[in-house]
Amino acid sequence: MDELLSVAEMNRADALTIASGVPGLVLMEAAGAAVVRAVCARWAPHPTAVLCGPGNNGGDGFVIARLLLEAGWPVRLALLGTRSALRGDAALAADRWPGPIEAADPYILKGNPLVIDALFGAGLSRPLDGVAKTIVEAMAGRTVVAVDMPSGLHGDSGRVLGVAPQAALTVTFFRRKPGHVLLPGRSLCGEVVVADIGIPDRALDGLVPQTLVNSPALWRRHFPWPRLGGHKYARGHAVVSGGGRMTGAARLASVAALRTGAGLVTVACPADVFPIYAAGSPSVIVEPMRSADEFAQILGDARKNAVLLGPGAGVGVETRAQVLAALAAGKACVLDADALTSFADSPDDLLDRLNSRCVLTPHEGEFTRLFGASVGLDSDKLSRTRAAASRSGAVVLLKGADTVVAAPDGRAVVNINAPPDLATAGSGDVLAGVVLGLIAQGMEAFEAACAAVWIHGEAAKLVGPGLISEDLPGALCGVLRALKG
Repeated sequence: MDELLSVAEMNRADALTIASGVPGLVLMEAAGAAVVRAVCARWAPHPTAVLCGPGNNGGDGFVIARLLLEAGWPVRLALLGTRSALRGDAALAADRWPGPIEAADPYILKGNPLVIDALFGAGLSRPLDGVAKTIVEAMAGRTVVAVDMPSGLHGDSGRVLGVAPQAALTVTFFRRKPGHVLLPGRSLCGEVVVADIGIPDRALDGLVPQTLVNSPALWRRHFPWPRLGGHKYARGHAVVSGGGRMTGAARLASVAALRTGAGLVTVACPADVFPIYAAGSPSVIVEPMRSADEFAQILGDARKNAVLLGPGAGVGVETRAQVLAALAAGKACVLDADALTSFADSPDDLLDRLNSRCVLTPHEGEFTRLFGASVGLDSDKLSRTRAAASRSGAVVLLKGADTVVAAPDGRAVVNINAPPDLATAGSGDVLAGVVLGLIAQGMEAFEAACAAVWIHGEAAKLVGPGLISEDLPGALCGVLRALKG
């Protein structure tokens, strides 16, 4: 159930099911029954307005209204458009509705605290206007149950097309869509229930979905657990480039890499701040350096197989030179923060040198500075991240409450387990360190990035309110213990 289907893919799954011999009206009846089950499980019968649109989403609404009425609920039904304009299965569903059909108008909401939004669903592609916009605006303050998707939300992007209601519950069918998990859609959907309406899993066979919700099922079998008879060098030797001023960033990242399982971690830092780093964790090796050339010499040890650059590094030519040195040395690289922004004036100097063993971990500002309009900044987060991964040839982890990880081959995940407590200084440095620790142990870049962002979110949930970034490395132990089972 982790696959996310685009609107087009969902339509294709519907079509394949109907072509296999399942009538569309049977699917519509099943969808309506699923919504009614979800509603009756959460609320006792009380006055309800069912708002039906002109398409199949409205047809679901007619089924819902009829079944609620049969279950003893007081129901009023309103239709956006005319009964004569309904076609296909929606028209057949309307024929089965025994009550009056009222015109869609905000007045129908008066005295009806529960609203079933069956106006448009996920297929809407233009902003709401006219009566549709007015009635959606009038849903404010009422309990809304959305059928498939709150009306006004774009199913593929989660964007609001003019206006959309705040739903308490959204019932969708077969699989979620990206708009259910990308912001702001995820917030507006409320609780999301995925209902089985008789579409078989084999309907996915010809689709090969490329987008999933991030979960351990995706990467657990690739996780680099320590092996009996192994040793620290077999678990990788990671290098973190430490900055001269914001020294906490590299220290957080280095401890996170160790906690995640890297056998050894070295912080390479400017000689004048060597004492600061040396006074940190005794588990971290510290090596002083005076230039990018000396950094390259540190990387000359073939056992040092993965490098993190950027946290607290400072923006400038020295950081650029270190990044280029790491890439030239053929190391697996995690590039974060200043390692990305240092190339803002000439992004091709970096993007043309990256490869599939590199992971970029920008937030939105860093992403914009590096990729600019080349990836369509007006497009949705999923599309932008995919375009960036394709352009760079690297794995791109675009951070946020709805972090997206994309691979150059088109695979992508949306991460949904991170709590808002992670919005604190240094949490991104810990995340970069977790990615580093996993790729140092030989985990492939895409799976490592997906695992890291999920583990990071679980660690934050384990700490809870009051979290600061120093709490996260220690919390990793509990997450890893539970993950290993």
